[in-house]
Amino acid sequence: MQVIAGGEFKFDGVNFNFIRVELFLNETAAAPRATGATCNARRVRSIFVLPLLIADSEETFGALELHKSDGEVSDKVVTSSPGKVLMTGGYLVLERPNAGLVLSTNARFYAIVKPLFPEIIPDSWAWAWTDVQLTSPQLSREASYKLALKNLAIQPVSPSDSRNPFVEFAVQYSVASAYATFDLSKRDLLHKLLLRGLHITILGSNDFYSYRNEIERRGLPLTPESLATLPPFSSITFNTDDAHGGNCKPEVAKTGLGSSAAMTTAVVASLLHYLGVVNLSSSKERRDIADLDMVHKIAQTAHCIAQGKVGSGFDVSSAVYGSQRYVRFSPQVISSTQIADKAVPLPDVITEIIKGKWDHDTTEFSLPPLMTLLLGEPGTGGSSTPSMVGAVKKWQMSDPQKSMDIWRRLSEANSALEMQLNLLSKLANEQWNAYKSVIDSCSMLRSEKWIEQATEPNKETVIKALIGAKDAMLGIRYHMRLMGEAAGVPIEPESQTQLLDATMNLEGVLLAGVPGAGGFDAIFAVTLGDSICNVTKIWSSRNVLALLVKEDPCGVCLESADPRTNEITSAVSSIHIE
Repeated sequence: MQVIAGGEFKFDGVNFNFIRVELFLNETAAAPRATGATCNARRVRSIFVLPLLIADSEETFGALELHKSDGEVSDKVVTSSPGKVLMTGGYLVLERPNAGLVLSTNARFYAIVKPLFPEIIPDSWAWAWTDVQLTSPQLSREASYKLALKNLAIQPVSPSDSRNPFVEFAVQYSVASAYATFDLSKRDLLHKLLLRGLHITILGSNDFYSYRNEIERRGLPLTPESLATLPPFSSITFNTDDAHGGNCKPEVAKTGLGSSAAMTTAVVASLLHYLGVVNLSSSKERRDIADLDMVHKIAQTAHCIAQGKVGSGFDVSSAVYGSQRYVRFSPQVISSTQIADKAVPLPDVITEIIKGKWDHDTTEFSLPPLMTLLLGEPGTGGSSTPSMVGAVKKWQMSDPQKSMDIWRRLSEANSALEMQLNLLSKLANEQWNAYKSVIDSCSMLRSEKWIEQATEPNKETVIKALIGAKDAMLGIRYHMRLMGEAAGVPIEPESQTQLLDATMNLEGVLLAGVPGAGGFDAIFAVTLGDSICNVTKIWSSRNVLALLVKEDPCGVCLESADPRTNEITSAVSSIHIE
C-alpha cells in the first residue's frame, strides 16, 4: 500500500482537501480507478463509492479521505423517521390491551445534527452552559437556546414564538441519557463535544402539510401529479391572525401523519447517534434493536412531556420501529411528576425511565403484497384530536355499559380485519400464483363481483379473505360512527361517510376509512393491484386531494447525506486527483 498525503480539488464551487490517498495494487483493473472513498469525521465515518481516476498510478485503486478546505472535518449526523397512518385502533389503542394496526409511510422527518462551532473555544472550559441552535428552513425560523451543562436546563434566547418544545425536550433528555449511560471517561469526552454547541436542522416531507392552496393558486388540478411538481421541503407560508401581525400560524394545515412524533423521534435519534449513545443502522434489515429501544424510550418521554400528557404512543412507536401491530405501554413508566421535581438530577430521572418496565408490545405488520395505501385530504378543515378524545372519555364515564358494548364490538371488528390481512399475507407467501391471479382480476372489479373469480379452491380462499377484510372494515366504520354519535363528536362525519361509501364501491378497492381518531383531517383507502387510479380520479372530482404518501415499513434510520443535497457519488466521477 502507498499513502499519498496532501492535495486539493474543487467540486461544485467548494474546495476540498484530500487528507490522504491509500493506493493498492489491483492487477485485474482495466483502468486505474478508485472504487471507494471514506470521509472521516472525528466520530463519524461516511463511505462514498466513487469512480475516481487516480492520476500517474498504474493498475491501482484507492480510498480517498476528504474534508472541506475552509474548516475542520465536522461530525454531521442525519437521521429520518416516518409519518404514520393508524388504520385500526382509533380510541381503543389508548387502553391496554387493545391493539392498533399502524402503517409507517414514505413521508419522513429529517434531523441534521452537527457542532455549532468548528472547534472548542479556548476559554470554554469555564462555561456553565453551551449553545443550541435550531433551524427550520421550511418555516424560515431559527431558535437559539442556552443548555446548562450542570442541570441540563434549557433556556430560550430567541423570541418565544419560535420555540419548539418537542425539540427542547428531545435535546434535554438525549443529553441526559448520555450522562446517565456513560462512565467518567466518556462523560469527559461528552462534555468537550457539548462545548462545541449543537446545531439542529429539521425538515419535513411535503406530505406532512397541506399544499392545496398552493396547487389551486397555480391553477393545477387536485391530483398527486400536481403535488409532485412542488419542490421537496417547500416553504410553509404564514398568515397573521390580526392586523398587528401577532399569533402567526401556518397557512397550510397538517395532514395528520404525526409530524410532531416523527420530528421528535428524528431529533432524538440524531442526537443519540451524534453523542455516541446509540449506533444506528442505515439498513432496512434491523440489527440494532437495543439501540432502537433506547431511541423509543427517550422519544416517547420527550414527546409526552412536550404534549403535557402521556398518550398511547403509537405514533412515536411507528416512527421508531416502522409498520406494526401496537399495544401501548403502561403510562406509569413515564412519570411527569418525577421529571417536574427539580431536586432530582435529570440524568437520574432518565436512568429510572430507561430501566422502567416498558411493557408495550410491537409486532411487525405490513399490508399484504400487491396492495397500496392511499391517503386523501378532503380539504374541509382539521379536527382537534385531544378534544375528540376528551369527549369520548366523558361519554365512557357517563354511559359505561353502552360504551363497553360498542368498544367490545369495535375491538372484535379490528381483530377480524387484522386476522384477514395476516391470512392474505400468508396466502401470498404460500400460494403466490393463485393470490396474484385473484388480486389482478379483482383489481378491475367491484367487490360484489369478486366471488365470481373463485374458479378453484386456492383462489376461493383468497377471495373469501378479501371479502372478510372488507366486511370487517365496514364493521369498524359502523361502530366508529356509533361511538361518535353517542359522544357527540364527528368521528366519521356525514361528508366523510358519503365519500368513503363511494370509494369502497369502486373497482379494486378493499378498504376505506378515517384514520386514527377520525374527523375531517383525512381519509385512507387500500387498493388492489393497479386500481389506484380509480380512486385518485373520483377523489379529485369530489375536491379531495390524493397525497403522494405510500406505506414504507422502515422506521427510524441513519441517512447518508442531507436530503436537500444530491448524492456526491455520481457527480464527483469526473474529478481527477493531480
